[in-house]
Amino acid sequence: MKIVALAGGVGGAKLVHGLAQILSPEELTVIVNTGDDFEHYGLYICPDMDTVCYTLAGLANPETGWGRVNETWNVIQNAFRLGGPGWFNLGDQDLGTHLERTRRLREGQTLSQITKDFCRAWGVEHTVLPMSDQPVRTIVETDDGELAFQEYFVHRRCEPRVKGFRFEGAEIAEPAPGAREALQSADAVIICPSNPWVSIDPILKVIPLDHPLLLSGEGRKGEGKSVTAISPIIGGQTVKGPAAKMFNELGIEPSALAVANHYRGLTSGFVLDRVDSQLEERVRGLNMRTLVTNTLMKSHDDRKQLARDVLNFIGVDV
Repeated sequence: MKIVALAGGVGGAKLVHGLAQILSPEELTVIVNTGDDFEHYGLYICPDMDTVCYTLAGLANPETGWGRVNETWNVIQNAFRLGGPGWFNLGDQDLGTHLERTRRLREGQTLSQITKDFCRAWGVEHTVLPMSDQPVRTIVETDDGELAFQEYFVHRRCEPRVKGFRFEGAEIAEPAPGAREALQSADAVIICPSNPWVSIDPILKVIPLDHPLLLSGEGRKGEGKSVTAISPIIGGQTVKGPAAKMFNELGIEPSALAVANHYRGLTSGFVLDRVDSQLEERVRGLNMRTLVTNTLMKSHDDRKQLARDVLNFIGVDV
């Protein structure tokens, strides 16, 4: 059984970690959003990629879900004292990642090759791929004008009212080497509980799952390849991040049902939390199979249990 997971952010990283505890490296490929990548202090930063990789490696800060455990911030604090920007907090260990990535990119190496080498160094055996080796930049359209994603998300703390999104460069970006092949050979695709607008949509712009070449072939039970999404919204709220705020400002009531509608026509299965069980029949009305379970991942055991529930739901015996 081969699974491809699409992920970004802390929620996506947590579920990927749960899946990796159950599936072998040959059975799981993770494709990660790179739309929020940016340059800061001359360094190439990959927030979602690093969050996924650090989490798989057991290096992530358990309190924030992002950044490194046992981190210090001496470099950025001293740069700030000297007049440098301090709005994006780069830890000292984290800076080592960005320095080496930037050095290799300037030498002409690709992001996918660098990620593969980093994963090997960190002891991550599962395949982790950027969605593309070409730059794609998420631009948030707001009442204050267009903002680069990190400017909106970190510097402006998600305060400007959202009007829409665009993904600069997505129309010419190619999927990273191995991404297409992984999807073609996969029995099922799992869309992690990541922000649909800014973590998953950038991936889908570069690698549209409804392309017949990607969804060709049959799934485990000969019923066609399944695509299952897990809602990042529980009880109308997100655990982390601005997804619920974005839905609200776009005129859509934030809920698991709203997430299901976002993926309508793409997903054959949908997973929602027990808190939202009253929405199950309405989600089924969108022509989706449903699973109601605990989707809040407070511990490593929660991550593994949700992964097990999702895999059983799509027909994997674990």
